[in-house]
Amino acid sequence: MDATSEDRVLDGRVRLRQPARGYRAGLDAALLAAACDAKAGQRVLEAGCGAGGALLAAAVRRPGARFTGLERDPEALALARANIAGNGLEGRVEAMAGDVGVPFSKLGLPPFDAAMANPPFFDDPGTLRAPAPEKTAAWMAEGGLAAWTGFLSKAVREGGTITIIHRADRLADLLALLAPKAGSFQVRPIHPHADEPAKRVILRAVKTGKAPLKLLPPLVLHQRGGGKHTAQAEAILRGEAGLGWG
Repeated sequence: MDATSEDRVLDGRVRLRQPARGYRAGLDAALLAAACDAKAGQRVLEAGCGAGGALLAAAVRRPGARFTGLERDPEALALARANIAGNGLEGRVEAMAGDVGVPFSKLGLPPFDAAMANPPFFDDPGTLRAPAPEKTAAWMAEGGLAAWTGFLSKAVREGGTITIIHRADRLADLLALLAPKAGSFQVRPIHPHADEPAKRVILRAVKTGKAPLKLLPPLVLHQRGGGKHTAQAEAILRGEAGLGWG
């Protein structure tokens, strides 16, 4: 296994070993975890959990829920399992081998109450300079977004929720891909600064949902001339607040 570092996330409540190089859980993983509002007794799947950054933070935020991470990379999967044990969460968090390119039915699991994912941001190698080899799997989506949305749609029960964080410019694609199986969309834009366009969106859908789309108030990450994060963003990153769905 390549060199790793140990980091503290969620204001130190989660110890996370992750690759020293390559893909590392960061702000997107923290926001995805904050968007999870699973209730006690519910089961949550994270597709592409990596070393477990979002998976573990969501589990600590939602102590009554059970979590399963799915990861195809053996080294990332080994780290996720080590992180689960290192944080004492084996009783309600697990990580298993799997790929969104394989039908959910092959896992032999019942549908989940909720599924979440931070899919790779690119599915066309011609759209950007090739990433470093150790980052390719995290940046390039084999099968495109269709593979991810299709898998997530199958992974949840009717009435279950699907939560995705992705590039803001792919919002229309996400809505179109999810629409055949899901609805009741809620969209929260994520802005770097209040005077800049959103770079990310967090999208939530309900399988078989029929309610009208809701565009929620944005989250602004930074204020010019101030601290590193806005007060709202800082509270979310520390685990003092979540990203509610109202």
